[in-house]
Amino acid sequence: MALPFRLARTAVFAVVCLGLGVAAHVLGGSSVPAPAMVVALGLAFGAAYPLAGRERSLALILPLLAGLQVLLHLLFSLSHTVSPAAPALHLHSGLVPGLGMLAAHGWAVGLTALWLARGEAALWGLLRRLAVRLLVIVRLPLLVTPFSASPGTPEPRVLRSAVLRHVVSRRGPPQAVAA
Repeated sequence: MALPFRLARTAVFAVVCLGLGVAAHVLGGSSVPAPAMVVALGLAFGAAYPLAGRERSLALILPLLAGLQVLLHLLFSLSHTVSPAAPALHLHSGLVPGLGMLAAHGWAVGLTALWLARGEAALWGLLRRLAVRLLVIVRLPLLVTPFSASPGTPEPRVLRSAVLRHVVSRRGPPQAVAA
């Protein structure tokens, strides 16, 4: 795969992962310092780059995203300074998350992984269709595409026109009924 495309896919994953982690921590009543965000972006980018070479399914995206969210939670919790004015029962009370934090991270990771997996499937489907169209435009023989039969299989004969296949002819005067 071309390097710019691979870098773009990795950057999208890393930014989504970082955005999810930062949003969860800010909504939980915490703050995230800028150096921690830079380190987290590098961590997410480094974890996603080796896997960005081909299409990935939900079975790989979900555990990767969950693992990165655990690492980002630990990183953000270690870099977060608790002020004495902060309430004692807020979601970020230490390295061990509470039940509310686990539920929030779980829902966010699950929904984001589904979103990324569907986007991944749509992107690769579009690229396959574009490759088939490009081969047809250039008039190269279609060797093996996801939409074609095997090269040795002849095309079946068309018995009738595709235009007339679904036409219902009810035009004209009513037929005479014998009484």
